[in-house]
Parts: sequence; structure tokens; C-alpha cells
Amino acid sequence: MRRYLLRRVLHAVPVVFGVVTVVFLLVHLLPGDPVEILLGESAMPAQKEELRREMRLDRPVLVQYADFLSGLPRGDLGTSIRSREPVLREIGRRFPATLLLAATSTFVAILVALPLGVLAATRKGRPADYLSGIASMVSLSVPNFCLGPLLVLLFSVQLSLLPVGGYGTARHLVLPAATLGTGMAALLTRMVRASLLEEIGKEYVTSAAARGLSRRAAVLRHALRNALLPVVTVLGLSFGAVLAGSVITETIFSWPGVGRLLVQAIDARDYPLVQGCVLVIALCTVAVNLATDLLCARLDPRIRYE
Repeated sequence: MRRYLLRRVLHAVPVVFGVVTVVFLLVHLLPGDPVEILLGESAMPAQKEELRREMRLDRPVLVQYADFLSGLPRGDLGTSIRSREPVLREIGRRFPATLLLAATSTFVAILVALPLGVLAATRKGRPADYLSGIASMVSLSVPNFCLGPLLVLLFSVQLSLLPVGGYGTARHLVLPAATLGTGMAALLTRMVRASLLEEIGKEYVTSAAARGLSRRAAVLRHALRNALLPVVTVLGLSFGAVLAGSVITETIFSWPGVGRLLVQAIDARDYPLVQGCVLVIALCTVAVNLATDLLCARLDPRIRYE
């Protein structure tokens, strides 16, 4: 297991380096000048040059890139142009909210997908299976930027049951978690169904039923456990998608997370803060994928032995 862990970590290193490089280059390709945004177009050229020198934007891009790389091992992501605070400190204040939203959304998705997927697999060809498939396709077809406002109109404006946005209580968490978790639940439901159907058709399930177990017990005790391996893989990938999708959802519901901070940083052309936010989201995605690989290797020893 240690050799497998070391190999996976070594494979993740070039991925992280590539993410860092792409993030830096994309941020510097953004149109607009942060100096003019801060000072305004009416500022004197001398003032602009002084601020550009202070923010170290007057140096060549390669020099800025080298400084950016040298600061990463120390956790130095630079200083925000807008707030003049360390980028890592600003992200650290917002990250718990994003992590809470992502974890809650994943929990909601699992809570919905697991029973629906099992029901669809055990009722193949019946109305429950068709209804589950229709619900999954509808959920996958509606993007977050449409589903979020629709939920606000229904539960906040029409029914007055939940707040429109904000942060602080469990009621504020319901709508954004439902928005993010719905798409993931639809994908996981189809994955659980397909994986479980494959396992139900194998001989060990028939043998378990022949020993006196009911079909339900054979499915839940034996087939479901083996069917969860590909589901865990998809769940890890979906968690990374949730972190990326939180950018839109946090903006819709005024959720004070890293996603909303990223949008505000892009509007202000705050290069260091944009780099830091995108980098944190990307690194979290890489870390989750690595953890998923390790969990799959723990569940199925054949993976690490290969």
C-alpha cells in the first residue's frame, strides 16, 4: 500500500505543476489593467507607475512566474491588490464556507442517489425504474444557474419558507446545497443502478439466494458492497466538480465562499487573488482524486497490486 501511495503522489506532482502554470498564464491573459481599476482612468501616469511598481506588475511575466513559484512552498500566494491582505488569509476565511457547502451537497446527493439507485436496479423495467430515469435526466439537463433561481422563486419568493441567500444558519444552507447536490445525485443514481445491475447478474448473488437468503438480503449484503467501487470513483470526481460549480452557486445565493471570492477578484482584476482561488480549487480537486484512488485501492486490493 505504501508503494502504491508513493506512486500516486509522484503522479500528482506534475499535475499540480501543470495546474499552477496554467492558472498563472490564464490570469495574466485577462483583459483589463488592475492599476486603472484601482486608481481610475483620471489618475496621473506617475501615480499609475508608482502603484504598478509597488504591486510588482512592472516586471517581466517570467520573473513574476518565478516569484510565484518560489512563494508556493512557503504558502505565500501573494498579496491581494484590492484589500492589500495576504491572499492565503483571505482564502482561509472563505474556505470553511465552501467546504461546508460541498460536503453538505455531497451528503444530499448520496442520501438521494443510494436508495433511488437500489430501487431502480431491483425494480428494473417497472414504473419505479422509469420514474427514476426520467428524474435523473431532468436533473442532469437543468444547469445550476437555472436551478438555483428556480428554487429561490419557489421556496423563497412564493412559499417564503427559506431565505433567498446569506450565511449563518442551516436554513441558509438548504437551497445552495440542493442546487449543487441535485446534479450529482442524478449522476450517482444512474451509476448505482448500472453497477448494481451488473453485480446482481453474477453467480455469487444467485448462490447467496440458494443458501436461503432473500433476494433483498442478497442484494444489500453482497451485491451492493461490490457495486460501490465504481460509485466511489464517480463520487470523488463529482466532488471536484462540486467545488468548481460552487462558483456559480455561491454567487447566486450570496454564499461567502471561495467561489464568490473568485468572481469578485475577477471583477477587480485582482491577479494574485484570482490565482490563489483557482489554485486552491484545483489543488483540492487533485487531492480529492488522490484520496479516491487510495480509497478504491483499499476497497479492492487488485487495484494496487496491478
